[in-house]
Amino acid sequence: MDINPALLEKVSMENTEFRELYEEHTTLKHKVEALNKKKLIIPDQELEKKKYQKQKLSLKDRMEEILSLY
Repeated sequence: MDINPALLEKVSMENTEFRELYEEHTTLKHKVEALNKKKLIIPDQELEKKKYQKQKLSLKDRMEEILSLY
């Protein structure tokens, strides 16, 4: 997600929900990246990765809703 750093800082300081969503989004992003780095992933890990990706997308949508208010 490409967010103007100044806007990101402003919204994070003013909006607790946004800050928590952003932190969770970042955590999920790192988990997906870690799974992507594996040379071979088992079907359970693939399902886990897809779950993380869906959660990330949901969080991103909510963050964009909040950002649209600024």
